[in-house]
Amino acid sequence: MTAEPTLSQPPLRHVCDLFVTLDPIRELGAGRAGHRRIIPIVGGRAEGPALKGRILNLGADWQTIWANGVAELDTRYGIKTDDGAVIEIRNYGYRHGPDEVIEAIARGEEVDPSSYYMRTHARLESGDPRYEWVNRTLFVGTGARKDGQVVVSLFAID
Repeated sequence: MTAEPTLSQPPLRHVCDLFVTLDPIRELGAGRAGHRRIIPIVGGRAEGPALKGRILNLGADWQTIWANGVAELDTRYGIKTDDGAVIEIRNYGYRHGPDEVIEAIARGEEVDPSSYYMRTHARLESGDPRYEWVNRTLFVGTGARKDGQVVVSLFAID
C-alpha cells in the first residue's frame, strides 16, 4: 500500500487591513437560530500592499448570536479602490470569547484582540480586469471589534 502524499500548508499573503466604520446596532430580537441584529457598514478604508480604497456606505453585518454566545458574522459591502475599481466583499466568520471580554466589547471598551477569537473567510468579486485575481482567490482574516469600528487583516490563501 502506498502512503498518501503530504500536501503543503498553503501560504498566506497579506492583502490589506480593512477599517470598517459602523452605524449603531439595530436589534431584531430572537430569531430561529438565535438573537439577530443588523449593523450597518457606513464607510472606512482598505489599506494594504494589494488593495487600497474607500469602503462604501452600502453594506451591513447580519449577525446571529447563538445560545452559546458565539456571534456568527455575515457581512456584505463594497470597496471602491483608489484607482477606480469596485470590489464586492462577502465576509463570514465567528467571534467568541470569555463573557467578561465580550461584555467589555459591547460597552465599547478597548479590548486586546488576542483575548477573544474573531476569524473570517472572505470572497471578493470585481468585474474590473485589473482585479480579476480576486475572483479566483480565497481569503481569510483576523479581526477586532472596536467602538464603532471593525478592523480585519485580510490574507490571500496562495
